[in-house]
Amino acid sequence: MGAEVSHQKFSGADRVRFRSQVSRGTEAIARMLADGVFTDHGRPPEPLLGMEVELNLIDSDAEPAMANTEVLDAIADPAYQTELGQFNIEINVSPRPFVGADTVGLEQALRSSLNRAEARAASTGNHLIMVGMLPTLGSEHFAHQWISTNPRYALLNEQIFAARGEDLELDITGIPMSPGGPAERLTTTSDSILPEAACTSLQLHLRVAPEDFAAHWNAAQAISGVQVAIAGNSPFLDGKALWHETRIPVFEQATDTRPLELKNQGVRPRVWFGERWINTIFDLFEENTRYFPALLPVSTEVDPLAELDAGRTPDLEELRLHNGTVYRWNRPVYDVVDGHAHLRVENRVLPAGPTVVDVMANAAFYYGLLRGLVESDLPVWSQMSFDAAHENLSAGARWGFGAQLYWPNIGWIRPDELVLRRLLPIAERGLTAYGLSEQAKRRYLGVIEGRCATRQSGSVWQRRAVQAREDAGESRTQALRGMVNDYATLMHEGEPVHAWSV
Repeated sequence: MGAEVSHQKFSGADRVRFRSQVSRGTEAIARMLADGVFTDHGRPPEPLLGMEVELNLIDSDAEPAMANTEVLDAIADPAYQTELGQFNIEINVSPRPFVGADTVGLEQALRSSLNRAEARAASTGNHLIMVGMLPTLGSEHFAHQWISTNPRYALLNEQIFAARGEDLELDITGIPMSPGGPAERLTTTSDSILPEAACTSLQLHLRVAPEDFAAHWNAAQAISGVQVAIAGNSPFLDGKALWHETRIPVFEQATDTRPLELKNQGVRPRVWFGERWINTIFDLFEENTRYFPALLPVSTEVDPLAELDAGRTPDLEELRLHNGTVYRWNRPVYDVVDGHAHLRVENRVLPAGPTVVDVMANAAFYYGLLRGLVESDLPVWSQMSFDAAHENLSAGARWGFGAQLYWPNIGWIRPDELVLRRLLPIAERGLTAYGLSEQAKRRYLGVIEGRCATRQSGSVWQRRAVQAREDAGESRTQALRGMVNDYATLMHEGEPVHAWSV
């Protein structure tokens, strides 16, 4: 969805042409894979760590601040960009070498950048908060008027509702705040896609050689449940205590173009885990072409196959735009830089926050574990069903450290035990293979180890903090506001979340 599009009406002919262009782009990918024309063909690319971090804006009362235009003007840094909701912005972190001690340097640069941005946001009376789902967001903040002014967001909203034909429904049953307590349930409707904007994430990019893409994507799918279980940071929405990582079901429901009848027919959702392990990246682009109608059928006059025939690298603008509206939790990315095409895996399951060091630890654990699994003698995805990986994602998001996850040769196990007993050594081997310094490995894997040892993620801390305030006599609204203010203070102090006290 990075492409800029203007607000317009689409005809049937536009959709037919766009479908043809996406199909020809998919054919171009197949030819490029067969002919070995990708930059990284036959050799591993230089390891680069790239990330996007979505942020929320709050006012002095810890309520959502509909002020992203004003805040971005104050920040005046091209690394910070608009997002779907007026209470969101995003920082794009330029790719940096994932070797030596450079990762610690990236942490320091990110912290400095956020500190500068926060100081400038504060001059407008607003503040930045890095959290998976802003706890003080309510259904009243999902009104159409709060969509950001960028035309592509209004157009996307219009097209999703045109496809669906009725209001969006959110229906999520949470887990009890205390053992034996009642489970809270959120049921609401929205006439805009702004519930999607509630889902603020950490997106991790890894450039890979074409022949290695399938292994990296399969491994990323296999560990998604573990990632969200130990990094949950989204327990509240609209005043309700829901899942530890409520982003997962909210995002799935907020971008669902299917009315009930199409769900009953088994039509695939646009927020999609997938349905099989893959053999090549072509499998994913081919699925996009086969299963998903266009949301934004904006076409160029460029024939991608003719570009290949002329010896040029095609931009594949239609394929990329279409791929940006199929919301896989691990997304394939085709990109062209300086005339050379490359491929990336984009990992999208993690929430933002709580602190910069937690973000960096989550990134290091992902990259290290991914490489360690890819280089294992027996691939993990050959030892577990795809359905088991999908069920792990749902269980990890719902129950957090209380989940039971399936792992080959172990069976069902809690995520903290799985990480401490099995996955941390694999992640360390992977980071060593990348050439990460001992200092960086100790720092970031130590955060993951501490989080698992204490069984305290951002979501666990948030729930405990709200429960303590309610036990002291505060209402849920008061408790959420107080907790968010405490969270913001601790976030800026920078200690990892497993060390936070209630």
